[in-house]
Amino acid sequence: MHKKERKGTDRAVKAGVAQASHASGSYIPESPGSIARLGTHFFRLLESLPAGAYTCDEAGLITYFNARATQVWGRSPRLNDPADRYCGSFRLFAADGTPIPHEQCWMALALRNRRSYDGEEIVIERPDGQRLSVLAYANPLTGENGVPMGAVNVLVDVSALKRTHEQLEQVNRANDRYIATLSHELRNPLAPIRSSLETLRRAPIDGAFRAALDIIDRQFGHLARLVDDLLEDARITSGQFELRREPIDLRTAILAGVEISQPLISGAALTLIVELGDEPLPVEGDSTRLAQAVANLLNNSARYTGVGGTVSLTACRRGPNAFIAVHDTGAGIAPDKLTSIFDMFVRGDEASRHATEGLGIGLSLVRTIIELHGGSVTAHSDGIGRGAEFRLRLPLVAHAAATQTAPSAVAQKRVDALTAGRILVVDDNQDAAESARMLLELWGNDVRVALDGASALQIAEAFRPELVLLDIGLPDMEGYDVARALRKQPWGESILLVAVTGWGQGHDRAKSRDAGVDLHLVKPVDFTCLAEELSHRGVSRHLA
Repeated sequence: MHKKERKGTDRAVKAGVAQASHASGSYIPESPGSIARLGTHFFRLLESLPAGAYTCDEAGLITYFNARATQVWGRSPRLNDPADRYCGSFRLFAADGTPIPHEQCWMALALRNRRSYDGEEIVIERPDGQRLSVLAYANPLTGENGVPMGAVNVLVDVSALKRTHEQLEQVNRANDRYIATLSHELRNPLAPIRSSLETLRRAPIDGAFRAALDIIDRQFGHLARLVDDLLEDARITSGQFELRREPIDLRTAILAGVEISQPLISGAALTLIVELGDEPLPVEGDSTRLAQAVANLLNNSARYTGVGGTVSLTACRRGPNAFIAVHDTGAGIAPDKLTSIFDMFVRGDEASRHATEGLGIGLSLVRTIIELHGGSVTAHSDGIGRGAEFRLRLPLVAHAAATQTAPSAVAQKRVDALTAGRILVVDDNQDAAESARMLLELWGNDVRVALDGASALQIAEAFRPELVLLDIGLPDMEGYDVARALRKQPWGESILLVAVTGWGQGHDRAKSRDAGVDLHLVKPVDFTCLAEELSHRGVSRHLA
């Protein structure tokens, strides 16, 4: 800024407060005041900062500002003027938009409390109405004898960074909604397919029809796993991936994971070897999530191992850790992918003829689950075509694990029928409702169907069901409201309410609990597994 353009400021200079600098437009104090005794080199340093900077004297009057401060403020303040004490002519706001009195700004607090306020966010409104977000670094200045001299404030404009951050958050939220909605929409048609498959399996068919049914069943399972992976990805990216920790014997979770992956391993005609040993492996963990991690490792090996190959799992104690190794004789891993293989959407060597379809989410989920438990997972391979091994470590706990009966990896107690007697199926997807009705009636139940909330309440009043399978996304009212209305009836207190829905995120499950729902299940529901789940919860009167 040229000196001819600074007539108003020159009056302040003549008053002995500051002097115009032809080179930069800053103000270098030359008055005998205490702030000026800091020295010209100090102000030259402030002038070179890539941020706004200004100083105040002991009374809060502005004695210096650099050119970047003018850019932040949108104009130049008046020097040594009470009207601009603590930048009094500027409008200041907190990050949430609350106005900040100038006596409470960071510069005023630094002077008053004789302490620094570093990295505090403040919003400055410029004369044109534009608001900038800045980080303020306000620090008091003292002389050699500790005598207060004033304060200096450095303003770092972070408006662009905040806008970018907000845009990224919007994109992430939109992405989360998209994936959750996609998962929901995919689950709805899967539900009647599963119910119909269960019904057909009980029909007297054989030969080519039975073979075709087996193919449909296997491909249905593959599609359901892909949808599950999409939902898990949404939970991770939205921060809704939670653990329910409790003392467990890790061997129990391992065997549960083996059972989950057994159909895929059997379908691939692989040999599975499991060696756990007799020594308990007490850990503090989420049994369901740990079983999921083990199943994902086994499924990964099964996908990349050809027919007739071998997958082995060993678990033992190694020092303070539980050690799990999953080894396969499959396609192997290229050296440059041993680390990135755990990243989201990364798959193994695409040239592998053994690899089946997948989204590349399974191993990423394994790493997330294990690291949340304080453990680690690594991949090892001698190269393409030479198999792979995944090594997992989890910290053991000193206290004894909760007493549990380890499930058999080969045989589990199965419940073949759900015989609650009177069952009400509520779903606006007519195919889903009718296929569930056919299967439940095949098991000997008396079943009614409702396609909306109002009909469900009307039918329930006359039918008095013992079990209600309740969809949440109904056309006239939410399933949560149906559940609340049922619970308000004297005969509705003892009803078993099971939410059967395509929505399965944490807040969806919480809303179900608040509405009085006993169990929240995500479509497509395996009715045999539902019977087992009810049995585990002690709801034996509803089971055969």
